[in-house]
Amino acid sequence: MTRALILLRRRLVGSVFVLLIVVVGTFLLLEAAPGDAVDAYIVSTGGDAGMIELLRHRWGLDQSELTRLANYSWALLHLDLGQSVTFSRPIRDVILERLPNTLLLMVSATALSFGLGSALGIYAGARPGSFRDRFLSIGSLALYAVPGFWLGLVLIVVFAVDLRWLPIGGIETLASDKTGLDRAADIAIHLVLPVSALGFIYLALYLRMMRAGMAEVWRLDFVLAARARGLSRRRIVLAHVARNALLPLVTMLGLQSAQMLGGSVVIESVFSVPGLGRLAQEAVAARDTPLLLGIILTSAVLVIVINLLVDITYAFLDPRVGAGEAGA
Repeated sequence: MTRALILLRRRLVGSVFVLLIVVVGTFLLLEAAPGDAVDAYIVSTGGDAGMIELLRHRWGLDQSELTRLANYSWALLHLDLGQSVTFSRPIRDVILERLPNTLLLMVSATALSFGLGSALGIYAGARPGSFRDRFLSIGSLALYAVPGFWLGLVLIVVFAVDLRWLPIGGIETLASDKTGLDRAADIAIHLVLPVSALGFIYLALYLRMMRAGMAEVWRLDFVLAARARGLSRRRIVLAHVARNALLPLVTMLGLQSAQMLGGSVVIESVFSVPGLGRLAQEAVAARDTPLLLGIILTSAVLVIVINLLVDITYAFLDPRVGAGEAGA
């Protein structure tokens, strides 16, 4: 427990610098882009020079970049993400409305890809070189090569348009007034296609990693000793080979969290899921820099938290992890 706390403390200190780089770097990049929220507003609604000057003053766009960065950083220290230009509401409230949908999509897709991918990887790696091993390896490579948006469109055409088994998009039926288990079931049905489109891509990666890890473990001495003791192949696979091959996949969970979050942006757009991905699109279209900064900062915090949880989990699974840091 002490070793895990020391590891957590060191990771938290490093995370502060990561967030600082994210805030400053993102702010400067967005400021370097042509146009701003006033330009987007004028293009869509029209207005004269007086209105442009008034809006720039109201939204603080008439100040220098350094002043705006200093004001934004000071507000962040007080956990204030600012006001959204598009929604005329606190950015924190807007993000908190959309964040649960993105988290639900990410967690469901991660559970699908990690669980099913690991199981298929164990099934393939249990007999290296067999027909099922080669079939699953080739199939996973083909699946990994498929773009997520294309897979999502194919799933919509087949299961929503042609067969009409599942809804085309959205997170739940509008104006259905469903509550409790009925609403949960409705949300689950709406998530089948987007979760499948997002999860199947990473399922192939976990399958190949698990299969490759098991191929390496099969050649280790303790596996040969277990076979010499007359243990059944099933016990060797589950208790020895798969258990040791599973550790790298736990690390991959943290590394894939950022990619999973990025992939959810595309999937949310394809399936009209009201999450952070679609919100980011709306912020970009409206040149709502404060909202986009809030989304990016929230995403960075989310990725950092996931990686912290993965590090702690790995430290419990493998006592060697973090031992050097704890000793330091």
